[in-house]
Amino acid sequence: MMSIVRRGLVAFLLLGFAGVPVRAAGEPRPILFFAAASLQTALNAVAAEWQRETGKKVVFSYAASSVLARQMESGAPADLFASADLRWADWSQERKLIRPETRRNLLENRLVLIAAANSGDQIRIAPGFALAGAIGDSRLATGDPASVPAGTYAREALTKLGVWDQVSPRIASTENVRAALALVARGEARFGIVYATDAKAEPRVRVVDTFPAGSHAPIVYPFAVTTASTNPDAQVFLNYLASPTAVRIFEAEGFTLQRRGS
Repeated sequence: MMSIVRRGLVAFLLLGFAGVPVRAAGEPRPILFFAAASLQTALNAVAAEWQRETGKKVVFSYAASSVLARQMESGAPADLFASADLRWADWSQERKLIRPETRRNLLENRLVLIAAANSGDQIRIAPGFALAGAIGDSRLATGDPASVPAGTYAREALTKLGVWDQVSPRIASTENVRAALALVARGEARFGIVYATDAKAEPRVRVVDTFPAGSHAPIVYPFAVTTASTNPDAQVFLNYLASPTAVRIFEAEGFTLQRRGS
């Protein structure tokens, strides 16, 4: 019993106790949303519109999809979950952490190679392209290829293009895609592989080139209500994410809406 309590406590601390606001008497309970780090800019803007329209709040925990899924498995509280790939949504569904009847694929993204905004590097992505030579003694930042979706997509693309073996020793693995973005923005890595929406959100980087769609699996974002949620607003906010207001924000941030949504 103590081990179960301890796991739940650790997971709650990972969520960040300070990030969960104290409610006044009678105030609606905020939605707790575990979301992939690459959704941060867009979801914050959507939630702000939701609060303006309804007076209700959404509290986010942003991290790699793998980290969030494992936190939920350990008992961390969440009402909604959004993954940056199908794998961690499937993993969560297999463990009955999300409600399959609520699951929908809302968004798509693109994978890009980035460099500092003031760099003069010019590279065209193609089979066998000279990325390793361009990196030199520096690093290529991306999410951890073993667990973080951005890194998994990056490894798949670089393998398909025939350059993974040459560049893998220079990989700077990070805990999520926004951390990889920050390494390039601060000049601590010469290049990075992130999502197009991340590059758009950071003025200190620029897109060098976009990876061909066929070089990796489609970048799809599944959203779902968690099995543990008892907040009736969770499904309402999930529906709101397909509203004209939300769609306008997502598209302005560079996401592509999956019209079929399933």
